[in-house]
Amino acid sequence: MSDISVDGDRLLMRLKELGNIGRDAGGRLVRLAGSDGDKLGRDLFVCWLSQAGLDVAVDRIGNIFGIWRPAGTEDCQPLMLGSHIDTVINAGIYDGCYGVVAGLEVIQALKAANFRPIRPIAVAAFTNEEGVRFAPDMMGSLVYARGLDVDAALSTVGTDGAILGEELKRIGYAGAEAPGFLKPFAYVELHIEQGPVLEREGIALGAVENLQGISWQRITVEGTANHAGTTPINMRADAGYGAARIIAYLRERARSSATPTVATVGCLELEPNAINVIPSRATLTVDLRDPFEHRLKEESGALGAFLEMLAREEQLLISVEQLAQSSPVAFNREIVQMIEGAAEKRGLTCRRMTSGAGHDAQMIAPIAPTAMIFVPSCGGISHNPAEYTSKADLVAGANVLMDVVRHISSQACI
Repeated sequence: MSDISVDGDRLLMRLKELGNIGRDAGGRLVRLAGSDGDKLGRDLFVCWLSQAGLDVAVDRIGNIFGIWRPAGTEDCQPLMLGSHIDTVINAGIYDGCYGVVAGLEVIQALKAANFRPIRPIAVAAFTNEEGVRFAPDMMGSLVYARGLDVDAALSTVGTDGAILGEELKRIGYAGAEAPGFLKPFAYVELHIEQGPVLEREGIALGAVENLQGISWQRITVEGTANHAGTTPINMRADAGYGAARIIAYLRERARSSATPTVATVGCLELEPNAINVIPSRATLTVDLRDPFEHRLKEESGALGAFLEMLAREEQLLISVEQLAQSSPVAFNREIVQMIEGAAEKRGLTCRRMTSGAGHDAQMIAPIAPTAMIFVPSCGGISHNPAEYTSKADLVAGANVLMDVVRHISSQACI
């Protein structure tokens, strides 16, 4: 099973070449969905697909597919690989891009070795996974899996006032295919971990068995603005203090729990934001994550009860807006076991993992058997120009992906 290997030099060269596209005047990698930089990245990817002799298709939401259809496989559902090539602002070069480039590399290595699958193999680059310019994130794969209407998605207004559908037309990637035109037999996504676990434990590979559920909330705390010097502490309705209590509560509850629940306050605004005025309003966001639905609901309920108590104690008015919610995803056990087996045959250490981040795989999972492979991220750093994974780890992950692809693409058509 491990007698074929990917071309590691070509894999690394392509990651670097793609990583040089979409740089701004300050040298930052900023390849937001529908932007000029996104167009250049897409153009390069399509060029590579054509050079590899793959059929290229683009659907209405701009998802790009390179499809290898050996003779006799036309009536079979394809095995799909992939991820995304859009980035955050000031990004690294591996997040998402590694899964797309490695998927193409696997197909090319198999073609060069005269491997003959009994079903097509496709590599996908999904639109707007990051969700920086257009919301929600993972939009292309969500539309593809029919979790969001394509026309509604195309009418999305970005942070700069641009409309996604118009931007896709402008850059030449408003495709003709209906989303979901290519129903996958299975989907496997290779990705950097974006966390510190594999590196810290000295493990070469992660077989991702599930993905955390996410609850995003915006909390508004309203108090009374007053003079910072003349208002006694016990006579204050201090919205800033209320926000601080919420932040401390979330941290201590997560720290004292035996579960993998995590909680983050990522945005905080105070009004009137003056040094000598007690805040009258605090607005903060809460990101709750857990791999089990019941625990995510428990944490949301516990937070709600704490907010009620806090409002009474501090004479505050507290309201909550649910911004987004996604359920945990359990990946396909058979594919997870294949990943473990392929790693073992390659002499690589492997552990099962939960993904703390969202990925296109979670959107595809409801329509096809799905799993993910993680490789280590140095320092656990991602969404940052310091994002780095060694060549050895990148090649190892791609080789395990290839072995899984050989196994799944040899399964009989139904």
